[in-house]
Amino acid sequence: MDWQAWHHAYDSPDSWLTRRLHAVQDRIRDALDAAPRGPLRVASMCAGQGRDLVEVLADHPRRDDVRARLVELDPGNTAYAAESARRAGLSQVEVVTGDASLTDHYLDLAPADLILICGVFGNIVDADIERTVDACTRLCRTGGTVVWTRNRHAPDRVPVVCDWFEERGFERLWVSDPDAGFGVGAHRFTGGTGEEGELAAGRRMFDFVGYDVLKAAEAGAGAGAGSRGAGA
Repeated sequence: MDWQAWHHAYDSPDSWLTRRLHAVQDRIRDALDAAPRGPLRVASMCAGQGRDLVEVLADHPRRDDVRARLVELDPGNTAYAAESARRAGLSQVEVVTGDASLTDHYLDLAPADLILICGVFGNIVDADIERTVDACTRLCRTGGTVVWTRNRHAPDRVPVVCDWFEERGFERLWVSDPDAGFGVGAHRFTGGTGEEGELAAGRRMFDFVGYDVLKAAEAGAGAGAGSRGAGA
């Protein structure tokens, strides 16, 4: 997958990706507007070109309060994000080229006020989605917000992702409509489960498989099931 080319859909104002971006940006603004006074910490996993956060911070009243770290593996995308932050004068936005699944990237930010997990849940298996949601109880401060995305292709996992967050003490703030063409959610951590604690070093939260690989695997499994059924 060419993840730089994947971002080209943002250049079309009517694309589903652009509409999803606007929904994510609205949730980021809501979280910043509702955050307490003082310094704010933000972490973005698999941040891509950073358009969601950088474009919001560029003209947000809380921009100078925010210390942010964007972690992305593709060096072309991190170069784009770093240049965008530089042009916007966002000196407190750090862009890291690295594996966003590793907890080590977030140790000095956790617990953060805002966690962005956009473009991740549609590219990893269910067990890793749940593992990442569980890690959010240590990544996110009590009262902080997690903004996340997940495609709504069948099988639609958005309701299950909501359940996993809410079982762990997160309050649902907003979820996009099923017919929106994309899935975006925002959950606030209430800290009410007793599971939160210090983020452990040296842990991998997920393996980024890629939605194209996952889709092909699902199609193969379906074909295999059909073949077995035909021979039964």
